[in-house]
Amino acid sequence: MGHPRPFRFGVQLANARDAAEWAALARKAEDLGYSTLFMPDHFDDILAPLPGLMAAADATSSLRIAPLVLDNDYKHPVVTAKELATLDLLSDGRLEVGIGAGWMASDYEQSGIPMDPPGMRVDRLEEAVAILKGLFAEGTVDFAGEHYTITGLDGRPKPVQQPHPPFLIGGAQPRLLRFAAQEADIIGVNPAIKKGRVGADASRDGMAARTDEKLAWVREAAGARYDEIEINFLIFACMVTDDRQGTLETMAPLFALTPEEVGEYPHAWIGSVEEICDKLEAGRERWDASYLVVQGVDALEAAAPIVARLAGT
Repeated sequence: MGHPRPFRFGVQLANARDAAEWAALARKAEDLGYSTLFMPDHFDDILAPLPGLMAAADATSSLRIAPLVLDNDYKHPVVTAKELATLDLLSDGRLEVGIGAGWMASDYEQSGIPMDPPGMRVDRLEEAVAILKGLFAEGTVDFAGEHYTITGLDGRPKPVQQPHPPFLIGGAQPRLLRFAAQEADIIGVNPAIKKGRVGADASRDGMAARTDEKLAWVREAAGARYDEIEINFLIFACMVTDDRQGTLETMAPLFALTPEEVGEYPHAWIGSVEEICDKLEAGRERWDASYLVVQGVDALEAAAPIVARLAGT
């Protein structure tokens, strides 16, 4: 019998020189055993996620697709619902709905979209998730919230996956993680990026002991549905090496942590394939983290032996 939470792996990719290269990357991810191709949602020099995900689905036959994650502030949820339902329909039901409240300050600053206080952004996200789920299901939606009003709208098309595609909601603070525990199928447990820019404070918030606290909030809020939820970690460093200690010492200043802290860091894989596999199995026992996402083409290839050994087990 396998573990009740079998490992599943994703890769987050964001760029390609042309359509042929992008299709080849998607096929490589599928061939290497990755479950899902993820794309970020930002305004810097990367591909737009939804057309990019559709192209990846067209190039493959079983690879799942997901934004990691859509910033709810960038589109009205009625628009988001139609686009995501179309993606699910045209990919034959391979979509996962990654959505969040937004965090990257430079996106807001450069676009002119107001970056409201965190509480207001989470308020909007909570309303948006309710609207998305309503529009994905059969029947019309009437919704009167603080931020959105929907009147007699029947969302069309409907997604293949019913009552809706799996929702992935990530977070680091108690309120958002508790909301995710009640509404998401997949919960991304992340470091907090309180200032809208990645820095030393984000590194420390992702440490092992802090992750223990976050999982406790999730378990408490999820109650009986906890066993149905996948716990997802985004991996910021994937370095397969026979010199684990030397690499930890080199990487520690980049994380603003000690080598020992980096070695325990849930969001960094450093060591041999065997050492990393042992770490992932220990992390699944400690945090139930079974859905793991590496970033970039280098990590796609570096993590392939780990995916080959652990996926589905």
